[in-house]
Amino acid sequence: MDRAALLGLARLCALWAALLVLFPYGAQGNWMWLGIASFGVPEKLGCANLPLNSRQKELCKRKPYLLPSIREGARLGIQECRSQFRHERWNCMITAAATTAPMGASPLFGYELSSGTKETAFIYAVMAAGLVHSVTRSCSAGNMTECSCDTTLQNGGSASEGWHWGGCSDDVQYGMWFSRKFLDFPIRNTTGKENKVLLAMNLHNNEAGRQAVAKLMSVDCRCHGVSGSCAVKTCWKTMSSFEKIGHLLKDKYENSIQISDKIKRKMRRREKDQRKIPIHKDDLLYVNKSPNYCVEDKKLGIPGTQGRECNRTSDGADGCNLLCCGRGYNTHVVRHVERCECKFVWCCYVRCRRCESMTDVHTCK
Repeated sequence: MDRAALLGLARLCALWAALLVLFPYGAQGNWMWLGIASFGVPEKLGCANLPLNSRQKELCKRKPYLLPSIREGARLGIQECRSQFRHERWNCMITAAATTAPMGASPLFGYELSSGTKETAFIYAVMAAGLVHSVTRSCSAGNMTECSCDTTLQNGGSASEGWHWGGCSDDVQYGMWFSRKFLDFPIRNTTGKENKVLLAMNLHNNEAGRQAVAKLMSVDCRCHGVSGSCAVKTCWKTMSSFEKIGHLLKDKYENSIQISDKIKRKMRRREKDQRKIPIHKDDLLYVNKSPNYCVEDKKLGIPGTQGRECNRTSDGADGCNLLCCGRGYNTHVVRHVERCECKFVWCCYVRCRRCESMTDVHTCK
């Protein structure tokens, strides 16, 4: 190998080392790229060419039929994150680099994916929950051979109360098992105290997302009897809508717990006077306080709120006062032109009027 080739190889190694320092959990988060990939693209590329870590690639190769469910789980998580935070200063925005760079080369959520903040906690929780939800749905739909309905609920019930288990209960335990297998990276494989703290935090938040899916399982029943009576009921367990799961995780985000940046035997609350209060497995945890999302920070990839549309009459997070961080707002008059008062004319066309309306739009200064 000549000198130029050796120099090029050294530069490439240095670049990868720099990327690992900047984004130590990139390998964990790169699978999220599947959620914005065009339909059918991951399947065409195959497991070996996807932005997955070695463990994920191996699992994907052994279970390639799960790839559509993994992609759908990532899409669910991204969509719900953006929906829950659409009116907040941090709006779960996907970075421009993630959409323009080669697949998986840049973390989907940029700085937030490795910052150890409340936003990091929500991202990991909602993405893990999305994977559970999607895989479990595929099992119930009969799209896979190794899982189907929850067989533990095929028999039993309460004869005295007039109901029995039947139908197809969602096998959420399989979805949770696969989510753990695919996402959870062993702590022992990491070096450095800071890396271990952040990884332990991410693993905990992964599990908190999965617990949210399990917690919101509900029971649906169908009545059987003469003339529509409900003499006997057949019941089964089903997952809640992912929107409902997203609302629960947003509530957990609002009440998330800051933990110490030092791990001894287990994670502890940062405040010493609160350390006797236990941390539950469905709590969201964070290490570092969130940055100021009001002002643009190009170094961290934070766009700021300038130019964001706000609601002048709202006192909530979408209100101009909060969203614009006290900087004030600009008002623009927007003209809307649309078809209206449409009528069917015999025979055979539709006649409409052209209606115009003027709307005030407020954007942050």
